[in-house]
Amino acid sequence: MKFLEAVANVFRVPDLRKRLLFALALLAVYRLGGHIPTPGIDTNRLEEFFAQNQGTLFGFLDLFSGGTFRRLTIFALGIMPYITSSIILQLLTVVVPTLEKLQKEGEIGRRKITQWTRYLTVALALVQSFGIAQALQGAQQGFVTNPGWGFVLMTMLSLTTGTAFIMWLGEQITERGIGNGMSLIIFTGIVVNLPSAIYEIVTRIQTGDWNALQVIIILAMMIAVVGFIVLVERGERRIPVQYAKRVIGRRMMGGQSTHLPLKVNAGGVIPVIFASSLLAFPQTLTTVQYVKDSPVLSSMLGAIGGAEPLYYLLYTALIIFFCFFYVSIIFNPSEAADNMRKYGGFIPGIRPGKNTADYMNKILTKITVVGGLYLSILSLLPQIMISGIKLQRFPLVGNWIDANFPRFLLDGLGVNFYFGGTSLLIVVGVAMDTVNQIEAQLIMRHYEGFTPRAGRIRGRRSGI
Repeated sequence: MKFLEAVANVFRVPDLRKRLLFALALLAVYRLGGHIPTPGIDTNRLEEFFAQNQGTLFGFLDLFSGGTFRRLTIFALGIMPYITSSIILQLLTVVVPTLEKLQKEGEIGRRKITQWTRYLTVALALVQSFGIAQALQGAQQGFVTNPGWGFVLMTMLSLTTGTAFIMWLGEQITERGIGNGMSLIIFTGIVVNLPSAIYEIVTRIQTGDWNALQVIIILAMMIAVVGFIVLVERGERRIPVQYAKRVIGRRMMGGQSTHLPLKVNAGGVIPVIFASSLLAFPQTLTTVQYVKDSPVLSSMLGAIGGAEPLYYLLYTALIIFFCFFYVSIIFNPSEAADNMRKYGGFIPGIRPGKNTADYMNKILTKITVVGGLYLSILSLLPQIMISGIKLQRFPLVGNWIDANFPRFLLDGLGVNFYFGGTSLLIVVGVAMDTVNQIEAQLIMRHYEGFTPRAGRIRGRRSGI
C-alpha cells in the first residue's frame, strides 16, 4: 500500500508530474523514430543477416540500439557514439592537463567538456555511418537497392542526424525530466523486447517445448539474479573518517565522525561493455570471407568463440582488468588521502599521508576484485544457460569429460535468458537510479518515499 501511495503522490505533485510525463513523451518519440527506416535498404535481408550473427559485434550494437540497428532505422547507431565519446573524454582527462583542469573548474568546466563530447559524438557518427554504408554496399547479400555515392551520403546524413537527435532527447530528459536521459534511452531500448519475450514463453508452453516447472525455474532464476544485482549495486565499504577539532577565527570546526564510501561495483556496466566489444570483434572477423578460407585463422578465432573455455577465461580477465582500469581513473587514493589530511581528517588507527593512501588502496583492490567477479558471473550466467561450457574441447581429457560430465553443463539448457547479464545490469541499475531520484523529489516535498527507510519522513497525505 505504501508503494501505491507513493506512486499516487508522484502524480499529486504538479512539478514532478510534469517532469515524469515529459520524460515519457520524449521516450515515446524515441521509440517512434526507431521504426523509420533509412532509405535504400532491404530490411528483410538485413534482419536475416543479424539473426545469423547474434554473437558478433553486430548483435552487441543491436542490443544498445534497442533493435533498431538490425532494421537500420534512422536511430540505428543509437546512443553508442555518445557513450564512446564520453568514455574517450573521461580517459583523456587523466593524460591531458587541459581536460583535467576543466573537470576541476566546476559547472563551467563540465559544460565545456559536454560541448566537446557533442562534437566528438557527431564526428564518430559520421565515421561509423560512412563505414556502415560502405560495408552494406560491398556485402554480397544485396542489402542496398541502389548503390552509389547518393546512398552513402543519404545514410551518413540519416544516421548522424538520428544520433544527434537522440543525444538531444537524452539531454532534455536529464534537464527537464526525471532520471538520466541517456540511461533511460538505453533502458527503453532493452525493455521494449519484454512483450515479445513473454509471447515466446507462452508459445513454448502451448507447443509443449517447456513445461510449467521449467518456466518456474527460469522465472525464479531471473528474480534471484535481479535481487543479486540490487544487493551488490547497493553494497559499499565504508571507511570511518574522524576530523580533528580546529579553531578558525572564533569558531570551532571539525570534531565529527563520518565515513568514506567505496562502492563494490564502482565501474558499473562500463567494464562489461569494454570486454564484450573487444571479444565480439574477433567473432565479427569470422564473417569475412578471407578468414573463412584460412584454416589457421578460423581455428584460432574459433577457440575464443562463445561457449569456449578460453572465451570465458579471457572474458573474466578483461572484465577484472577494466574494473581496475576504470576505478583508477575515477578514484585516486593518494589524492583522497592528501585532501583528507588538508581538512584535518584521519582514519582511526592509520597514520595520515602515505599510510592512509596504502590502506585505502588495499581495501579498494579487494572490493574491485569482488566487483569484477560479480560482473563476470552476471554476464556469463546467461550464456552458460544457453550453450554451456565446451569443456570437451580440452586436449587429452576431452573424451573423458564428454563421457562423465553432465550434458547441461557441457551443452547448456538451450534456455534463452531474455535479459542477459549486460542488459539486466543496465535495466536494474537505471531503474534503481530513477526510483531514487523520484523518491528524493517526494521527500523534498515532504511526501513519503517508496522504501521503508524513506517512510520516516511523514508526508502531508500520509494519514497523520
